[in-house]
Amino acid sequence: MPKCDPRVSEYAQKCALFARPILKRLRKVIHDGGPGIEEAIKWGTPSFVYGGKIVCAFAGFKAHCALWFWEGKAVVGTKPRLGMGHFGRITSVKDLPSAAKIRSYVEKRMKLVDQGRSAR
Repeated sequence: MPKCDPRVSEYAQKCALFARPILKRLRKVIHDGGPGIEEAIKWGTPSFVYGGKIVCAFAGFKAHCALWFWEGKAVVGTKPRLGMGHFGRITSVKDLPSAAKIRSYVEKRMKLVDQGRSAR
């Protein structure tokens, strides 16, 4: 059973209507990809933590959402773009990478955490 933080639900409910299904899907897929992941609010943003280290985070803005991974260059292969995360402007569920791809990134970051690697 995932460890959910009610503040993440509150955050999503306060986002624009278009963002809610995106954030809901991301939340589910991230938990599916990472048994042991816990939710938290870090710097005002919903974050997903494993072993005390941040795995990834998402945000809902006025006109788009963003998803980014810590150690993103090692996990996703690119650096995040400011305000747009690793996947650019996400304006609908169709803009998201596949669930399998997101889960693979979650698993990859969790392995880095298990190896003692953490973001600076």
